Amino acid sequence: MRRLYRGVIVILAVICIAFVYQKVFGDKTVEPHLVSSEPVAVIGSGSEAVAVADDGTVLSWLAPPEDSKLPQLPLSSAPKGPRVEGSVLEQVRVLAAVPPALRPYVASSHFGESGVEVELSSGIELLFGGASDAARKWQAAATVLADPSIAALDYVDLTAPGRPAVGGSGHTLPPIE
Repeated sequence: MRRLYRGVIVILAVICIAFVYQKVFGDKTVEPHLVSSEPVAVIGSGSEAVAVADDGTVLSWLAPPEDSKLPQLPLSSAPKGPRVEGSVLEQVRVLAAVPPALRPYVASSHFGESGVEVELSSGIELLFGGASDAARKWQAAATVLADPSIAALDYVDLTAPGRPAVGGSGHTLPPIE
């Protein structure tokens, strides 16, 4: 009986020590974080260029292919942290939603007075405003760019994707590949 009593005391002592250890040193578990390695944009140029994933993670371990046509972000070098933030992250979210058919035509993006602005290789600017509803805004852009009644324009305002507005006539539409 005495051995059973000692055994119970030892087990309770181990549980108490484990509890105190957990409270003192806290939870040190490692949470897995899957990083998308699919680049959607590039920062910098030449051998200093780094890719950026669709969640804003800087893929410093993945040099963009030389022949890639990834859109250029308006940074000369990668940020010190692991991700882009602020207006550059907004741009990345918009670029991540580019439909595959339009990807070859996207040249760069920047953050202007109206929010995220994407420039196509033909010089046409797509004005997105914020990154919310980016896929729907890209759908609206594709519809406008495919409209046979439009031969040239300067910009497409997609801030209201249900009613995109076009303006100007200085740039021709990109050729269909």
